[in-house]
Amino acid sequence: MTREPVVSLREIAFWMERDRAQTHRVQAYRRAADVVAELPDDEYATMVETGRWQELSGIGPKTAAAIAQAAAGQVPVKLAELRSAARPIEPEGTPIRTLLRGDLHTHSNWSDGGSPIEEMMRTAAALGHEYCALTDHSPRLKVANGLSADRLRRELDEVRRLNDRFEREGVTMRILTGIEVDILDDGGLDQQADLLAELDVVVASVHSDLRADAETMTRRMVYAVANPAVDILGHCTGRLVEGARGTRPESQFDAEVVFEACRQYGTAVEINSRPERRDPPGRLLRQAIEIGCWFSIDTDAHAPGQLDWLSYGCARAVANGVPPERIINTLPLSGLLDFTRN
Repeated sequence: MTREPVVSLREIAFWMERDRAQTHRVQAYRRAADVVAELPDDEYATMVETGRWQELSGIGPKTAAAIAQAAAGQVPVKLAELRSAARPIEPEGTPIRTLLRGDLHTHSNWSDGGSPIEEMMRTAAALGHEYCALTDHSPRLKVANGLSADRLRRELDEVRRLNDRFEREGVTMRILTGIEVDILDDGGLDQQADLLAELDVVVASVHSDLRADAETMTRRMVYAVANPAVDILGHCTGRLVEGARGTRPESQFDAEVVFEACRQYGTAVEINSRPERRDPPGRLLRQAIEIGCWFSIDTDAHAPGQLDWLSYGCARAVANGVPPERIINTLPLSGLLDFTRN
């Protein structure tokens, strides 16, 4: 049976994440939702009757107020305020946003995301996606709890079970298996080749030694995008332009050589929608268009509310003249899988 306080708390967290609220503030609502969801039925009924929500570990005054209001059949004040304040994200990106059928770069709490796979994917389905790829990190990225081969196999089993459940429930979205695989110093990929071959989507990204010289970085990236397993080159410059992690300059590489390799080997260039990345910058995006690259507009979401960030990337695509017919996640599922398999 659906517990309205759980639904309300998670929606509050969604809107806060969408609006780029501080993580600790959002997590207070997600933790409270988990506490309420895990209560046995008799304890839940008692708490609804007594209203002593703050006696539960992990629930504070603000979350208790939202719980009590939802349990009484009301829309919590906090939720009503967030709904009322919500505005379209970068509406100038609408011409492309309406064409996108899914998201090909997302993370769950199996690596460095903040929410379970199911919550991420149900949110993606609610946003109208036809497909969504789960691309948790590979093992070398220990700071992001990257997945070993064994953990990745277990995650693939979980995705299969969830896809089966969605099908039984009539949820039409397909969860795509995937990975954000680290590009190693020599251009190799940080996961077993046989496992990569099983996946629907492979995003390859540089996360280490970002200050290497241009010749080294160019060679490293070209080797990676030429690998038949790789479908998308993720956040190619590695830059950060704002946010809690501070700023970081672009990696140096020969963009003409790298983008020509992407064109030749059929690897899409990611337009990363995270506000702190905005990667690639406009001049490189226009260069990739001129060379004839494919593109993928992705959120790189680490939380459910961030799945609604596609419009940030779409606005940059519109502003820089990206042809919609070159964006792989405008393709229907069958066309997308043809692209990634071929």
